[in-house]
Amino acid sequence: MSVHLPQRPAPDPVRRADLRRALRAFLPADALLEQEEELRPYECDGLSAYRQLPLLVVLPRTVDEVRRILRLCAEREVPVVARGAGTGLSGGALPLADGIVLSLARFNRILSIDPVNRTAWVQPGVRNLAISEAAAVHGLYYAPDPSSQIACTIGGNVAENSGGVHCLKYGLTVHNVLAVRLITMDGELVQLGGEGLDAPGYDLLALFIGSEGMLGVVTEVCVRLLPKPERAQVVLAAYDDVEKAGAAVGEIIAAGIIPAGLEMMDGPAIQAAEAFVHAGYPTDAAAILLCEVDGTNQEVSEHIARVRELLLASGATEVRTARDEAERLRFWQGRKAAFPAVGRLSPDYYCMDGTIPRRKLPEVLRRTAELSAEYGLPVANVFHAGDGNMHPLILYNANNPGELERTEELGGKILELCVEVGGTITGEHGVGIEKIRQMCVQFSPEELHQFNAVKRAFDPKELLNPGKGVPTPRRCSEYRQLPQHRHEH
Repeated sequence: MSVHLPQRPAPDPVRRADLRRALRAFLPADALLEQEEELRPYECDGLSAYRQLPLLVVLPRTVDEVRRILRLCAEREVPVVARGAGTGLSGGALPLADGIVLSLARFNRILSIDPVNRTAWVQPGVRNLAISEAAAVHGLYYAPDPSSQIACTIGGNVAENSGGVHCLKYGLTVHNVLAVRLITMDGELVQLGGEGLDAPGYDLLALFIGSEGMLGVVTEVCVRLLPKPERAQVVLAAYDDVEKAGAAVGEIIAAGIIPAGLEMMDGPAIQAAEAFVHAGYPTDAAAILLCEVDGTNQEVSEHIARVRELLLASGATEVRTARDEAERLRFWQGRKAAFPAVGRLSPDYYCMDGTIPRRKLPEVLRRTAELSAEYGLPVANVFHAGDGNMHPLILYNANNPGELERTEELGGKILELCVEVGGTITGEHGVGIEKIRQMCVQFSPEELHQFNAVKRAFDPKELLNPGKGVPTPRRCSEYRQLPQHRHEH
């Protein structure tokens, strides 16, 4: 396990047995997992470099059960980590040895769809893609589409403020959720937001979305649905130079075109995706851009023609327009399969998530390549290029002594590079435990103090997902004393 994980008290067998008895008093037999083989699937999320068995796992079915679980844990000061599908990539759902995992997998119903108001109420365990599948009969869909949308749940999307390949035009989760019903750590049921265009009072909904399970447990979500566009079409452009591809991104946006999606992959990611899904990518390219435009037939025709001109003028060696819907979906399938595809190249990989100003793409790509060479670790790059959200994938072998730690250090350097050029350490994966050190770089002690104050306002005893998201002053002080930071702060 990584050396920078927070230290937690060792599990107390007596306390564990007492908590188990109290939970058994009101939960069905199949709603409490306690054997090691039952707990093992919950020991990590998608960031599998970090693992920890929880004290217990609970799988409630009703809001009342969730309230009773939280009240019980609050009374006994037992930490609680809420969990969706476990597809997160920042260690946000990593269990605590002295705490329980509260799984919301059984909250998996679509409660209602209102095609007139274009809204849907869903439980947090509903898969992202399932919302669009259910709304399709009304000609509607849910816009945010993370690469894991076939498996990730809307509750996890709310926790991490997830995006996806179409977030450039249609926004992140925060732009597509109208209301959330949640339960606080002391068992209070609260609704933030509403189905109207605006809700009274402070915008606590925006505060809650992206709070990584540290402020409350989601029980229902009201999402915004959009009408399916009349037409969508993708252009694929190949480049013999990564920096040229990065520069082309800014030129498209500067021309006044807002694509539905504008994605970039470098050579290693292209080759891995093509070998995995056979999307038709040019494997000899140093980089490719995927640019999708949607709207009316006339809009799409005009914008596709203009995008092709811009791509050719920017130095693309090849420009292809998807011939039909099947080819459009195949182009996107390759992009969405990039993460698992890269996983076939190495025993392990570490997926980073930083965001930078678009104009800095060429510089950051060049400096990332330099860092990759310095650390002797290959890096494959996948970008939500239109909004500057980068996903460097660092290839490593955890079986080699010290290689995970070296990989973490390289990842930290890349994130700090993002901050240096005016960006941020996360775009959609969240901070979790993975980026908690870099929070000390991006934010001042005064800002972090305010973040912790917000946490305590919702959760005074700091029992919901403690140790994630926001570092303590002590952790920041320790990080700034490490050799590579000692003279920088």
